[in-house]
Amino acid sequence: MKRNIEAFEQQELDAVIVNAAGCGAALKEYGHLLARDPAWAERARRFSERVQDVTAFLGTLELDPRMGTLDAVVTYQEPCHLVHAQRISEEPRRLLRAIPGLRLVEMEESAVCCGSAGIYNITEPERSGQLLDRKLAHALATQPDVIASANPGCILQLQSGLRARDSAVRVAHIVDLLDEAYRGFRCYSGEQED
Repeated sequence: MKRNIEAFEQQELDAVIVNAAGCGAALKEYGHLLARDPAWAERARRFSERVQDVTAFLGTLELDPRMGTLDAVVTYQEPCHLVHAQRISEEPRRLLRAIPGLRLVEMEESAVCCGSAGIYNITEPERSGQLLDRKLAHALATQPDVIASANPGCILQLQSGLRARDSAVRVAHIVDLLDEAYRGFRCYSGEQED
């Protein structure tokens, strides 16, 4: 924690944007975890206050509306560390709804764990598999083209479960779907990609 704080203090940053819900939740805890350390408490608090999940950060911005169409049915899987630890739920959905052509279909129990839970899928593979089966049953009931998430661990867990089922459903981070929409606009509008 102290090394991370020192490394980020050397930069003059307004925010530390994180695209992994579990990592963001951990970084936001530094202020709490070091609160009793007189040498680090204030530094840790200032650092933690700067940490933002990418979906919350983008949710504060007015997105450029020039996006290509993503003709896809998407269901959203809420990462535990985003919805429960960071209390971020609406922002990811708002970003998905901003993509032209994308149809967001809510799954049942979206906020129930997918079974990844850090290394839970390694330490408790049987229970993790049960959670994954439950999550995929709800996700696939929406007949999606894509399952969107905001945490790499969840994405890997869902991809593994879909591969085991020989499913063609794709799993993608919300930011990747936004990127595809923006690239689609540039491709169709004739604008050059940077």
